[in-house]
Amino acid sequence: MSRQDTDRVSYEVKDRIARLTINRPEKLNALDHATMRAIDGVVAAAGEDPAVGILIVTGAGEKAFVAGADINELATQTPVEGAAYARAGQETFGRLEALDKPSIAAINGYALGGGLELALACTLRVASETARLGLPETSLAIIPGYGGTQRLSRLVGRSRALEMILTAEPIDAHEAHRIGLVNRVVPPGEIVVAAESMARTILSRGPVALRYAMKAVHGGLDAPQAQGLALEAVLFGLTCSTEDMREGTRAFLEKRKPSFRGR
Repeated sequence: MSRQDTDRVSYEVKDRIARLTINRPEKLNALDHATMRAIDGVVAAAGEDPAVGILIVTGAGEKAFVAGADINELATQTPVEGAAYARAGQETFGRLEALDKPSIAAINGYALGGGLELALACTLRVASETARLGLPETSLAIIPGYGGTQRLSRLVGRSRALEMILTAEPIDAHEAHRIGLVNRVVPPGEIVVAAESMARTILSRGPVALRYAMKAVHGGLDAPQAQGLALEAVLFGLTCSTEDMREGTRAFLEKRKPSFRGR
């Protein structure tokens, strides 16, 4: 097990599961510049570490996953600074989304503004029953700037995304599950356990296959179906060249659990 703490985030790796915790509970884990830089560094470290198979992202305390951007910083932005601010956040969350390892947002409370945008950049989302999710930016006379207008609409559809953005009203965890914004809803206090259980299930699958499956979904999502199917076929063929594929099929035929090696 390895662990690394800063004044903004904590990061630990145990049994191939990395956990990134936004650690500003007194500020409801709001995202200021320093916190975004820390997140970016952890995402890079998780991506490069062969001991990491999956990343869980959560917030410290019981109230908030991440309650949004730091308004004290936001309020002073000029137009040029605002565009750069948004672009920097988009790049950080883009690197999280582009990880070739799955990530799970364990949404333990408020996930608002930049907090929801952080969760949207993760591969999967698990929410506590007490969670509230939303993009309240228009109530401050701004718009989501860390990818919310793009990722939310792709996940739940244009009309539902526009309703959430234009009204600026949050929704509860069960409504988020109903519209496909979160994958699972669990009782309060069980969020990390549920995320780790999902992580262990995913880690029991072939590592190369996981990477290629995500690549097929992401690569084909905004492409014509024929192009997506062609990508799927190529990636399927590549999995057939792996030792893990031979082990997985043998284990199935021999009625035993496979032992994957990631190659």
